[in-house]
Amino acid sequence: MSFSKILPLLIAAAPIALATPALAQGAAPTGPAADITTQLPRGAAPSHYAIEVTPDAANLTFTGKVTIDVSVAATLPALVLNAADLTFSTVTLTPAKGQAITGTAKIDADAQTVTFDFGKPIQPGSYKLNVTYAGVINQQANGLFALDYTDNAGAAKRALFTQFEAPDARRFVPSFDEPSYKATFDLSAVVPADQLAVGNMPVKTSKDLGGAKKLVTFGTSPKMSSYLLFFGLGELDRATKMAGPTEVGVITGRGNTGKAQLALDASAAILPYYNDYFGVPFPLPKLDNVAGPGQSQFFSAMENWGAIFTFERALLVDPRFTSEETRRTIYEIVAHEMAHQWFGDLVTMAWWDDLWLNEGFASWMATKVTDKLNPQWETLLSRVDGREAAMSLDALRTTHPVVQKIHTVDEVNQAFDAITYQKGEAVITMLEGYAGEDVWRSGIRSYMKAHAYGNTVTDDLWKAVEGAGATGLVSIAHDFTSKPGIPLVKVESAQCQGGNTLLTLSQGEFSRDAKDKAPQSWNVPVKAQTLGGEAQRLILTGGRGQVTLPGCGAYVINAGQTGYYRSLYPEANVKALARDFGTLASIDQTGLLADNFQLALGGYQPVGLALDLVDAVPANGSPAVLAEVPGYLKSSYDMLEGDATGQARVAAYASKKLTPVLAAIGYDAKAGESPQVPVLRSSLIATLGSMGDKAVVAKANKRFAALAGNPAALDGPLRNVWLGIIAQNADQATWDRLRVMARGAKSDLEKSTLYALLGKAKDEKLGSQALDLALTDEPGKTTSAAIIGQVGAAHPMQAVDYVLAHKAQYEALIDVSARSQALARLGGGSADPAMVTKLDAYATQYLTPESRKVVDRAIAAIKTRIETRSRLKAPTNAWFAAKK
Repeated sequence: MSFSKILPLLIAAAPIALATPALAQGAAPTGPAADITTQLPRGAAPSHYAIEVTPDAANLTFTGKVTIDVSVAATLPALVLNAADLTFSTVTLTPAKGQAITGTAKIDADAQTVTFDFGKPIQPGSYKLNVTYAGVINQQANGLFALDYTDNAGAAKRALFTQFEAPDARRFVPSFDEPSYKATFDLSAVVPADQLAVGNMPVKTSKDLGGAKKLVTFGTSPKMSSYLLFFGLGELDRATKMAGPTEVGVITGRGNTGKAQLALDASAAILPYYNDYFGVPFPLPKLDNVAGPGQSQFFSAMENWGAIFTFERALLVDPRFTSEETRRTIYEIVAHEMAHQWFGDLVTMAWWDDLWLNEGFASWMATKVTDKLNPQWETLLSRVDGREAAMSLDALRTTHPVVQKIHTVDEVNQAFDAITYQKGEAVITMLEGYAGEDVWRSGIRSYMKAHAYGNTVTDDLWKAVEGAGATGLVSIAHDFTSKPGIPLVKVESAQCQGGNTLLTLSQGEFSRDAKDKAPQSWNVPVKAQTLGGEAQRLILTGGRGQVTLPGCGAYVINAGQTGYYRSLYPEANVKALARDFGTLASIDQTGLLADNFQLALGGYQPVGLALDLVDAVPANGSPAVLAEVPGYLKSSYDMLEGDATGQARVAAYASKKLTPVLAAIGYDAKAGESPQVPVLRSSLIATLGSMGDKAVVAKANKRFAALAGNPAALDGPLRNVWLGIIAQNADQATWDRLRVMARGAKSDLEKSTLYALLGKAKDEKLGSQALDLALTDEPGKTTSAAIIGQVGAAHPMQAVDYVLAHKAQYEALIDVSARSQALARLGGGSADPAMVTKLDAYATQYLTPESRKVVDRAIAAIKTRIETRSRLKAPTNAWFAAKK
């Protein structure tokens, strides 16, 4: 669910044989093991569901009937299943030998359960539970939901899809809606005869019912968790390719499959790689990517087995405005969700404590395969950005370990964060580096073979990899997944002796707001080298260690940036690295920029040292590294918020440093340019424009004005970058014109993008108009929240105050599962002490201690931001003043 080296030869080995789904489901269902969390009474478990639904899309309701094969292991007073927003008509229980017993249904809305009582205890044995029921079709992405859109002919349409992770299959069918209750599924649906129905499996039969209706029945699914079930319906098209024996497909609104060609080609290329890497062939006959119009503010795609759902904005390519960055993001999202078909779908975490087993591994695998198949993109560099996203949470008191204890539904929903995804990926990257690629892959293959169609905990994976030959990996892995926080590896001394450098290292803990507490201890795999020297490895244990590096001169202690730790150097070495910056590998340039900037923010070293490294990035350097520079300058600009003179100095420096780079590559693409140049061009233009660079803003205004005579004047990969600059600097007339463009957009994808831009204006009056617009029907049900989110980025207090004044209306615009997080996301970028008070008061009034965790993280980030800006404004100002 959803964020260059030459392809090495893969181990020549036959794929591991798996039991077929039919055989894999043969064992009696048992439900979760005794040491695995469950919110349902133990003693009953499903083996098969036969579901038939009849959606009424026009009235946003549906009816259903289900037969569940249930195994009862111990005498139970009643059967308790998960259910939410369902009503029940009839319920019967039929033993394997005996007559059906009629029962009653008692709903517990708070617990999201239904109790089926049959008037007497239920004895051990096998049963068929038959239920008829009804439910609601939501208009945000929870359970069965509707997405309204305009087709290519301008007609209003409605499509239906499902979103069940984490706990929302219970909104579609009464079920044992927890990951350990795996079962097979037969799904049927009564649908309009002229619409395409989509499920996890191919359509097995389609029966004409008359009255323009048909009964579609899909093939029996493999044994899987309930949250992976999928159903889609609408006026849809499907395009396909074969990848070995598997049919891969893309499903879009009619006439749009051509825009999904990138996703289709990516799927066909990635699937054989995954089949080989995991040693397990994809077990379903087809794998679709289903594109839905609209958006969610909290996820982009979902890994339903055989039927991945992805919002159009994260799957479709429109040459009129899709950027190069978006194209690459689409590829990585496809790769991420496909990796889940193994990590998450075939082998599933036993409970949500180990959610990272799904998300961290899918993120890591997506980066890996994207780099292998598209080395020109230098995708491995993105792991530094991912590491930094994780560390931004992990450096605060409010962090949590990778493996976290989950008790409630709200806690599940709040677990989808940068620790789960990006720290998970970073830790796996480090452990693969420790084990070696071949040993690591061998361990993964053993893990897949041992646990196919089953459930696991994190230790199952570590034991498999250590068993493959990675001696000592378990203790390192335990440290980095069970302990929150970030190791700080400090160079205590560096001595050049006989042509070698002896480093003495110590290990502490990096923190932004808890430096007063005793540091934790980790077993830290360190890889160090002098520039141009051979890398050396050690495991830093007990808080101290030494390593001898061949050569003397500048050195790095996280060579290749695979380690999840901060690296603190003596000032002399940072200056030496700045002098020799151009000789470093791109990954180390990127990592050193990030590490040193954060060390300065955290008060571990002067901010001038970090800015010296930014200054050292050469204008003719790697485009991928140069693309990082604008971000550091924008962070410095934002740090001086409220100081117009200081911000002008930063903007002047940015123009002086970046304009020559932009002049060299040009405002428009050139034939034969480096693959990284389009990304660099976008970064330069967006950042300079946001800081008011006169030349860039003038260029944006000129191109925007050209639209009056030529509607295609802005078409191309930078269209939304230019429009973003226009939107930020908009006056009333410009804002009105953007709104007219949004109304007249040629596609829903373009329409939602343009409406969201209306929230970017620096003018608070326009921000107020954008907020009012969001509460109307004009933008569309799933676009309105994006407008409010953009206002929150520009004016956090304005957005938060507005949402608090219109709480019920706002909550109707976002996913139910994300409501406890929404206000924190809107206000979390603030540096205003009043925001802390406001968020805390909101959480105290509306949230439980378990559901306010995201709010508490936002509060911690705001407090840290306030302290940091107060401390660093003067030295930051001084550094830029000296660069005049």
